[in-house]
Amino acid sequence: MKRVLYIAICLLAMGGVQALPMPDNFLPQRVETATTGPAALGAEGRIVFVAGNSDAAFNVYSITGQLVKVVRVSADQRVSVDFPKGFYIVRCSNQWSRKVVVR
Repeated sequence: MKRVLYIAICLLAMGGVQALPMPDNFLPQRVETATTGPAALGAEGRIVFVAGNSDAAFNVYSITGQLVKVVRVSADQRVSVDFPKGFYIVRCSNQWSRKVVVR
């Protein structure tokens, strides 16, 4: 484990590791594969909500726990809503909660 950490630090120090640009079609592919169930995906300046096979309601909370927005999406639909940059908690119809990052 120490050896792997040492190698990673050396690569970073030498500039050998660089971030690769995100392909333009990356988000739509992820959204298309998430259609079996409800999903919320962070993107540049927005959150994309996907209902899946049935209607879904999403509650969006700020990182401090304040309700920011309620989004309802019909079955087999997706909705893109603009949000300021930051971290959000998305709760889907009391089924799951996830952290979403808007870049």
